[in-house]
Amino acid sequence: MEQLSKTVRMISLGCPKNLVDSEVMLGLLKEKGWVPSLKDEADVVIINTCSFIREAKEESIATILSMAAAKGKGDFRHLVVTGCLPQRYGKELLPELPEVDLFLGTGEVNQVADLLAKSLREQPRRKQFISPPNYLYNHHTPRLLSTTPGSAYIKIAEGCSNCCSYCVIPRIRGKLRSRAIPSVLKEAEGVVSQGIKEVNLIAQDITVYGQDLKDRTDLVHLLRGLVKIEGLKWIRLLYAHPGHITPELIGLIRQEEKICKYLDLPLQHINDHLLKAMNRPVSKKQIQELLILLRKEIPGLVLRTSLMVGFPGETEKRFQELFDFVQGAQFDHLGVFRYSREEGTKAAAMKGRVPEKVKEERYHQIMRRQRKISLRKQKEKVGLRVPVLVERPGETPGILGEGRTQGQAPEVDGVVFLQKGKVKPGEMVEAIITAATAYDLYGQIPGPERARSRDQEYPW
Repeated sequence: MEQLSKTVRMISLGCPKNLVDSEVMLGLLKEKGWVPSLKDEADVVIINTCSFIREAKEESIATILSMAAAKGKGDFRHLVVTGCLPQRYGKELLPELPEVDLFLGTGEVNQVADLLAKSLREQPRRKQFISPPNYLYNHHTPRLLSTTPGSAYIKIAEGCSNCCSYCVIPRIRGKLRSRAIPSVLKEAEGVVSQGIKEVNLIAQDITVYGQDLKDRTDLVHLLRGLVKIEGLKWIRLLYAHPGHITPELIGLIRQEEKICKYLDLPLQHINDHLLKAMNRPVSKKQIQELLILLRKEIPGLVLRTSLMVGFPGETEKRFQELFDFVQGAQFDHLGVFRYSREEGTKAAAMKGRVPEKVKEERYHQIMRRQRKISLRKQKEKVGLRVPVLVERPGETPGILGEGRTQGQAPEVDGVVFLQKGKVKPGEMVEAIITAATAYDLYGQIPGPERARSRDQEYPW
């Protein structure tokens, strides 16, 4: 076989949790002499797939077919598909995608370099390696960050034991497996030493972190360690289950300056019947009381949620209850999923299926309502001075750079377009917000003469 130059291109699909797996695979490959490529030219292309819902599966398949066509034209020589899609569908993919040279499951992340070498070396080759999803990386695992300067994700746990009736994650990722606190702290110290100022904590549910270890490990103890890391400015909490928020966690978010006054709280629905059918152990009353408590105890708190429309049994009346809730709750950021019927889940067998056209109509109804709420909340920020983490240079005339406030999580919540002042990606600056749209802000970095007093700042 002709010698390869050992260049590899990674295409990471899906959520930030998947992105961390991709970064780990790149780090492991680099240790074995592979050169990561950001361009189309590479000897090997790896697609790290998602299969959480139908749209994610369709994107994964479309990407595989596109890369298979490119391989057929000679653009590269070896196509590898990893992650959730092969873990979920296993041998079903082999006859359907003969252009793929190697399939690896979610449990093979740490073996990617060895299995790729084996695949390239052996003829005839074994095309698939899928084992139970038990892998969990740690601070010793090499990792090649691919996020924008200044920001990184840290996965504090893998898998999920919540078993929501619509969700395939436990089958794909396994049961909850938490990392030890010292391992997370050492990884955080390592990324901060590389210039990272914001750490985004992720897991399928960060609020149950440590419950499987049974040694008093929990999110509060982890956060108390993270806030002590010198040079770390922001700690962001993503994917927090509303049924697992504790008074201790609320108090810590309020007290610690480094913990962003931001919480991602996926609710899915508000109707009690549907919450029970979803196996979400929280009631409408509990959710409403939690939102009141959070806003009372954490001044300036920015709340994001995710909702689902079209779950089996969502009648027009039950949808209207959700629609009214959106108006009353006044979330800063909100995303909506259309229910996806996934084989192997309890919800797939439930009666009362909602037509796709109705799901689509309900999706747009909520998003139109939320757009008005978001626009009003965004306009309230005009004139305020806020810290901004600069992510990248501007890409359009008049925009010097793009960044985010504490109230904007990466990729999902919009950005701040900086129109005046010196900016450098990875740095944190003070900016005055000058204009707002429903999802993005515009700002300028003021000179000393335009500095404002602390009591005029936005309460982040």
